[in-house]
Amino acid sequence: MISFDAIIFDFDGVLLESELELNRLTAELLTNLGAPTTLEEALQFFTGLTGPDLMKVIENRLGGPVPTSFNEEMRRASARAFDEGLEPLIGAVDFVRALPPALPRAVASSSSTRWIRTHLDHLGLRDSFEPHIYSGKEHVTRGKPEPDLYLHAAQELGIDIVRAVVLEDSRVGATGALASGATVIGLAAGRHCLDGHDEMLRDVGVEHVARSFGEVRRLLGL
Repeated sequence: MISFDAIIFDFDGVLLESELELNRLTAELLTNLGAPTTLEEALQFFTGLTGPDLMKVIENRLGGPVPTSFNEEMRRASARAFDEGLEPLIGAVDFVRALPPALPRAVASSSSTRWIRTHLDHLGLRDSFEPHIYSGKEHVTRGKPEPDLYLHAAQELGIDIVRAVVLEDSRVGATGALASGATVIGLAAGRHCLDGHDEMLRDVGVEHVARSFGEVRRLLGL
């Protein structure tokens, strides 16, 4: 059983089922632009990145600047998600609501705080995290896979990062969380977690991998 004083959640792919559709769209757009990309490749190389870091990876794949059409289509997809909402991972809402009220917790995500708060509202979980909602775009200079965002979240929570548990689903996120000194649980429970996802997490050094929130609960003794 893992001993801990706080829990820090990634958001997309941990609480929100957003990674599969966004990466499917990314793969389709890149393929149409002449850079054939499978869903599996998109999930491997893009999950966990956002903003300038994501654009750099996509530019490298395209061999040049990202066309305006790509950004416009991604903005339209995000706008639809804002309006319609997205589903939570199975068991995520119940897991968060069952946490001990006094247990410090935060969201530390590469996404914007607007994206996080909007979808936390859709999930009915915003009050479970406020005010501890942190964005790699807004709160630190270096986002994932650097450890800075997790260290910032731990500082704001008033706890030592080595006493924090981080729930992460991506290679990028797990790499940064491990570098921060936190205990990492790799969550391979979302629809984007294809065959080999848990092995990928172990390959970057994650010792504890869970395929459901029930397994997370058992690891934490909750």
